[in-house]
Amino acid sequence: MPQTTPHLVAASRSGPEPSALPRFATGREAALEMRPDQPVYCFRPDVLAADAAAFLKAFPGKTAYAVKTNGEPMVLDVLARAGINAFDVASPAEFAAARAAAPGAELFYMHPVKAQSDIRLALEHYRIRATALDHEDEVAKIVRIVRALDLDPEDLTLFVRIASKGEAAYELSRKFGAAPGHAAELLQRIDGLGIRCGLCFHVGSQVEDVDTYARAVATAAEVRDAAKVPISALDVGGGFPATYAVDPRRPVPPMPPLGEIVGGLMGAVERHGFSGIPLVAEPGRVIVARAFSVIVRVLLKKGQRLYINDGVWSSLSDSWTGKILLPVRHIPDPARRRRPGRADVMAPFRIYGATCDSVDVLSRPFYLPESVDTGDWIEIGHIGAYSLSLRTRFNGFYPDTFVEVTTPFDAGEAPDGFAEPERRGSVEG
Repeated sequence: MPQTTPHLVAASRSGPEPSALPRFATGREAALEMRPDQPVYCFRPDVLAADAAAFLKAFPGKTAYAVKTNGEPMVLDVLARAGINAFDVASPAEFAAARAAAPGAELFYMHPVKAQSDIRLALEHYRIRATALDHEDEVAKIVRIVRALDLDPEDLTLFVRIASKGEAAYELSRKFGAAPGHAAELLQRIDGLGIRCGLCFHVGSQVEDVDTYARAVATAAEVRDAAKVPISALDVGGGFPATYAVDPRRPVPPMPPLGEIVGGLMGAVERHGFSGIPLVAEPGRVIVARAFSVIVRVLLKKGQRLYINDGVWSSLSDSWTGKILLPVRHIPDPARRRRPGRADVMAPFRIYGATCDSVDVLSRPFYLPESVDTGDWIEIGHIGAYSLSLRTRFNGFYPDTFVEVTTPFDAGEAPDGFAEPERRGSVEG
C-alpha cells in the first residue's frame, strides 16, 4: 500500500505578543479610549497564568492543556511560562503550535480518528508517543506506520477511549468512544501487539454534575477488569467547568470549587485501583475562559432587539446553543445625551449578530440596562474558550484586534449579566 508523504505544518506566529498589545486597566477604559466600531478582544495574561497555576496545584497528575479550546500563540506562550508542559493536540497545526510555544512539551494526540499521514507525522517528526483510538481499524493504521518506521512498540501508549455519558453542557460520547465490552477487546489486541495500554474518557464539556467523573472512572475499572491486561495510564479528559453567568429563569446549584471536583475524581481513582499509574487531564475551559472578553458595539436597537458587530459566526458560537450564558457589562457611549429607559432597571434583550444569516442569533438574551442604545458598547466576559478558535470569515467579518487588560472581568464593578433576578423585566420579540 503506498504511503502518503507527511506534510509539515509551520506554526503560525501571526498573533500579537502580549507585551506588544495596547494596555488598559479595564474593558470599559479600552472602549471609551478606542471607541471601536469593530470587536476588540481583551486579553488578561495574568488571569490566564493564575487559572493555569490553580489547575496545576489542584490536579496531581499531568496537565495536558487542550489546544483546541484556544490555540492562540499568546495563550500557549503564557501557559508554557506558567508551567504547562504537556498539550492535548488533534492535528498537525496543533502539534506545531504547541511545540512552538514549548519545544520540550509532551504531546498527547487524543483524537480517536486520524489520517494516516497525520499519524506518521506525529510519530516520525514530532515524536508523539501517546494517542487515542476507539476501533480496531485505527489500531491497524497505527501499527502499520510503527512497523514502517521501525519504532519500538513498547515506546507507545495507545489509549482506548471509552464511551461515557456525562452530565455536561456538551455531551461528547455520541461521536467517539467504544462500548465497555468492545473497549476490553481493543485493550487485549493492543497488549498482544506489545504496545502499552491506556484508558481514556471524556465526560463532556462544561460538566454540570460533580459525580460524572466518578462514574466514568468506575466504567474504566470495569473495562480494565474485563480485559485483564496491564494499564499504563488513565486519561480523565476535560470537562472541568468554567464560571459563566446565571439565568434566573433556570436557576441551578453552583458547581463546587475546582479542588472539590478534583477531590471527588481522585477519590474514585483510589477506590477503583488506578492510584498507582500515571494520570492525565485535558483541561480547557477552566484554564482559559476567564482570560478573554470581547468588546462589541450595538449597531442598532429595535425595541428589545440589539444588533451587534459580532455573533455566532465569530466570537459567540459557544452561546449559540443556549448551553452557555455569558456575563455582560454595558458601556454607554458618553456622547449620547438622551437615552430610552432607565439605567437602573435591567431588561432582557435578544441579540442578533453582524452577518446577513438569519440564524446568527444568540439563543439566550443579554440582560442589560433599559437605557442601552445604538452606539453603546457591551463587554462580553469569559469568552476565552471556543471563541477565537471557532471564528470564521463568513460575510467577510473576522474580529482580530487585541488589547491587554489588567483587571479580571469579574473584579470590581459587577457584570450586568449577574444582576439580581428581581430587577429583570421580560423579553419581547
